Amino acid sequence: MRSKSGQGGTKSTSRGGVRRAGNSFLGDTLANFKRWLLKFVRSPHVIAMNLLQPILFLFLFTEVFGGVVGGPMGRAIGGSIDYVTFLLPAITIQVALMTGQGGGIGLVMDIEEWIFEKVMVSPMGTTAVFLGKTFSELVRIAIQIGIILGLGVLLGAEITTGFLGALGVIGIGVLFSLLFISLTTAVAMVTKDQEAMMSIMFPVMFPLLFLSSAFLPLNALPGWVQTFAKFNPVTYGVDAARAVVLGKDVMEVVNVTCFSGIWNTIIPALGVLLAFAVVLGGLAVFSIRRGTSTDVE
Repeated sequence: MRSKSGQGGTKSTSRGGVRRAGNSFLGDTLANFKRWLLKFVRSPHVIAMNLLQPILFLFLFTEVFGGVVGGPMGRAIGGSIDYVTFLLPAITIQVALMTGQGGGIGLVMDIEEWIFEKVMVSPMGTTAVFLGKTFSELVRIAIQIGIILGLGVLLGAEITTGFLGALGVIGIGVLFSLLFISLTTAVAMVTKDQEAMMSIMFPVMFPLLFLSSAFLPLNALPGWVQTFAKFNPVTYGVDAARAVVLGKDVMEVVNVTCFSGIWNTIIPALGVLLAFAVVLGGLAVFSIRRGTSTDVE
């Protein structure tokens, strides 16, 4: 065995491989968190573009469809409710979905600029690289959802559960975004090309949004849409956020009665989202390991 010391710490080589010292899992995660957060701060136009489409949806849908569907929609969910209040949870989930998709684009840019290769041959763990990047995106998503909630309140939306409810909606949006951060990471590692990744992900986003409970109650939609919605994670994210905003049980795809009030929606919805997040998160880490073209020996 041969030992070599340098400024970067101690590195010992044996038949079993390489042992790196001086790096901790937490330190690696924090380093990647800071790098990606700084990258986002230096690109404010990215945040602005991620907010532009949800804001347009919020304005246009409430102005164009609010007066038409407000009454029927209120009767469909068992009460009188403004469409802007009904729509606001869907827009927050849309923000989480779109920003989560954008995370894959940043990773592809790193790959194309050979930055990713340099990170992966450094003494950093794969999981730490993924988590650091993910945490930075979650911070950005939380801020953007907070902005959308504030705008919705200014437009007349009412969050029945108050400030704590708003924090709950942000938390649900952050959890939901993990699904698409993980999915786009996996797609980015397979395609390693911006155009290819966007050509795959953008056609996925709109069907998921519209074939869910995002813009209308499910019982007002065709039967085949209701069937698709049962397997659509957007439905569970929107229903959980909507239950918090309205302060009532709103879930239609799963009939749960063993809890109380809004928890009949929140608990099963969060359970489904957590299951999706674990599976897709594992897929993302696996894809990073498989997609690394340079082996560290």
